[in-house]
Parts: sequence; C-alpha cells; structure tokens
Amino acid sequence: MPVTQQDIATRLGVSVATVSRALAGYSDIAPATRQRVLQAAKEMGYRPNVIARMLQKQRTDTIGFIIPTHGPRFSDPYFSELLAGIGNAATERDYDLLVSTCSPDTPEERQAYERFVQGRRVDGMLVVRTREQDVRIAYLLEQDFPFVIFGRSRVEGDFCYLDVDGTVGIREVTRHLINLGHRRIAILLPPDNLTFAYYRRLGFEEAMAEAGLPIDETLVAYGDLTERSGYEIGRAWLMRDEPPSAIVACNDLMALGIISAAQGLGLTVGQDVAVTGFDDVSLAAHSHPPLTTVRQPIYEIGKRICYMLVQLIAGETLEERHVVLKPQLIVRESCGAKASSQ
Repeated sequence: MPVTQQDIATRLGVSVATVSRALAGYSDIAPATRQRVLQAAKEMGYRPNVIARMLQKQRTDTIGFIIPTHGPRFSDPYFSELLAGIGNAATERDYDLLVSTCSPDTPEERQAYERFVQGRRVDGMLVVRTREQDVRIAYLLEQDFPFVIFGRSRVEGDFCYLDVDGTVGIREVTRHLINLGHRRIAILLPPDNLTFAYYRRLGFEEAMAEAGLPIDETLVAYGDLTERSGYEIGRAWLMRDEPPSAIVACNDLMALGIISAAQGLGLTVGQDVAVTGFDDVSLAAHSHPPLTTVRQPIYEIGKRICYMLVQLIAGETLEERHVVLKPQLIVRESCGAKASSQ
C-alpha cells in the first residue's frame, strides 16, 4: 500500500494538517518540524498524490509541445536537439513535457492545440517553425494562454519569442562564397509560408546586391526542409547546361541532400560545386565532406525557451520578451575553403 500523509502523522505524533503544510512548504510550520516531516517522508517512501496536488494548485506542471512534422515519425536531428534542450530544462524546473506530432496547417493541428489548451492538459505551450500568419499563435493569444515561440510571426499581438537572425547568417555565408570567387549562386529556401524563409532570402539578396551580382530566379527554389527535397532540387540544378557553382541551403538536411545529388552525378563537393547549410546539426561535422554551415545553438535554444515559458506560467516578468540571437558561420570543406577553428 502507498504511504499516506496519515501514516507520516501517526509515526510522528502530529496532525495530518501539520504534515500537509510541512510538505507544501508553508511558513507557519517550525523549521525543525518541517525537517522531521521531510525526513520521515523520505524514509517511508512517501510519494505525493499528483492528481490531488494538481487540483490544489490548479496547475498540471506540464509543458506542451506539438512538433509540426509530416507523418507519425520525424528524423530531423534539428528537432531531436531542440527537444533534448526543452526536456532537460523542464526537468530542471520540475515540469513534465507532453509532446505530440501533427502535420502543419491541417485541421488536425488546430484540434491538437484545442485538446491541450481547452482540456487543460498543460500549463503553457512552446511553438516552433512559425508561419507568417500563424493560426496557432492567433489561437493562443485569443485563449490568453501562456506560450513562447522559437521564431517570429506577423500575427498582431504581444507575445514572447526567441529567434536566430537568419538574415545575418545567410548574408555571411553568401558573402563567404562570393569571396571564394563564386558568382552563379543558387539558394534553396524553406517553405515560403514560414517566417524564417523571408529573413533568410533577405540575407541572400543583401549579400548579392552588395557584390553587384544579379539573382537568377531560376536558381531560387523552396524545399520542404528534408534531404529528399535537397537531393531532387539540387540534382535538377546541377544537371543544367549552366549549373550553379555554389548552392546555399537554408537547413543542413537539404544541404546534405544536395551533397548526395552532386556525388551521384560524379561531382566533387568543394571543388566542382560548393554547398552550405544552416543549423549545424550533429551530422554536419561528420558528412563527407564536412558541411560548411551557419550554427545556431539548437539545444541551448530549447532550454532557454522552456525557461522563458516556466517564468510566464509562474507570472514572473521576463527581462527580455523578444530575443534575437546572432548565429555563427562555421567553415568546413564542403565550400572548398580551409576549415575554420570551431
């Protein structure tokens, strides 16, 4: 039988109310008494009734995270690193994490958010892969429900976000390719409804304009952030009579797909064509050749947005409600240059 507060009270010769208040940390219990109760609870293997505690606090001590991905499985290491950061931060703050997956921009996605929010399954939500006009953000604002987003959006309203400056990142990597002598440069962007597609395209346009180089719109495409789309689009570009000499991919998985396509055509990546990515997932440093990319600290971002959300749930004031981090260019062999120190 599980140990109850009555069992602890009987052992110590105190009231159940005293045990309850000592375990809850109330200040009207003498420190010595609280210590006796805590020690007895530990020795007896007492475990609090989670449901009763939730009802008392009217909180679940749970954070919700619905991963916007197609299909029931996801193999994107970006999400794996982000999820690890979120999960570890939640544990540090004594929160649980309720995770689900759902195809983006579907009725099922809206229903998933409604189940989490209206069913009071969680105390707050984390939102990623934000869209220009994001119905998830609009819904959470409408419900006055705590949330923090990784990214930005054009939805009207004041909400907390953390983002990485994709404009700066893509501008730096494009400048690097131009400095290496590339003039015919292609860019593979994320889906155009995602907010970061706008910022990353802007960085590419700024670098090309700064160098006085025209943008060939036939060398601008939108992928779906998977290796397959990188492979298919990259192969089509590289099979042209006038292929690009360099390709900027807006995430590492698409870049890895491009590398595979180039090698399948007998090309040497880093010599015949330069390829760059964005994210610096764990695979990037170990690809063949190692991938030049733009690093954003995905694991640390996961932890930070979780900390921000816990503060919101607790009703605390955040020192920074809008955070934009600067990414770091990581030069490796896939662009044909000597690797930088990392």
